[in-house]
Amino acid sequence: MKTLAIFATSGMRLVAALSLVCIAGIGASALTQRRSSHAKGVNLGSAANYVILTKTGITTTGTTEVSGNMGVSPINSTAITGFGLVVSANGQYSTSALVNGQIYASDYADPTPANLNSAIGDMQHAYSDAAGRTSPAPISLPTELGGLTLGPGIYKTASAVGISGDVTLNGTSKDVWIFQISQDLTQAAGTRVVLTGGAIASNVFWQVAGVVAIGSTAQMQGEVLAKTGITLNAGATVRGRLLAQTNVTMISNQVVRQ
Repeated sequence: MKTLAIFATSGMRLVAALSLVCIAGIGASALTQRRSSHAKGVNLGSAANYVILTKTGITTTGTTEVSGNMGVSPINSTAITGFGLVVSANGQYSTSALVNGQIYASDYADPTPANLNSAIGDMQHAYSDAAGRTSPAPISLPTELGGLTLGPGIYKTASAVGISGDVTLNGTSKDVWIFQISQDLTQAAGTRVVLTGGAIASNVFWQVAGVVAIGSTAQMQGEVLAKTGITLNAGATVRGRLLAQTNVTMISNQVVRQ
């Protein structure tokens, strides 16, 4: 009887141990699956060489500060206004007291036109890529983001989106956010896009089919991919990039590439 009891106890322990192994295996598999289902970043290609890139112009008034390169194409350098451009000796780029970087336009010397043509193509491809993402399955995006905390993923809406209060994006430095917005994006004056938990601006993509308007003293973070124009009101700041298929208009702003 004692021998049978020992065998029974040992058998129960073996079954329990095997069960724990199986559960651990399932847990690890599920964790791997969740990680692999995270959204992947949007490849900007050569458009990543610019902090501001547009097809029809860049305008500023007041004391704007841009950290990074700017470019326009197919429009020429006459569409870059308010910067006091100084063309380089080789004619390939210009500089400005307002820009910590170089400024490129389609009418500058070779190889600038070809480089810009490639960058514009990459910008448009990145926009289409972001707009067409379907995996992981997009989450319905509220029309008002103020006061929300959003984890990583793809967010989609057919409506216009407003940011009337601070919105927080919480995740790690490897997490990605893609916002697919079919109409306008309007950020109210004084509001902030806040990144927490290690999240970084270069992993946040705002794909906007309509107009992007960033209010006075508001703080935007992320790569803004606009089908039309982007307007920054007085004192607004951007940590990321402004990539517009029409124009960018600024009033005493700060734009810094992360």
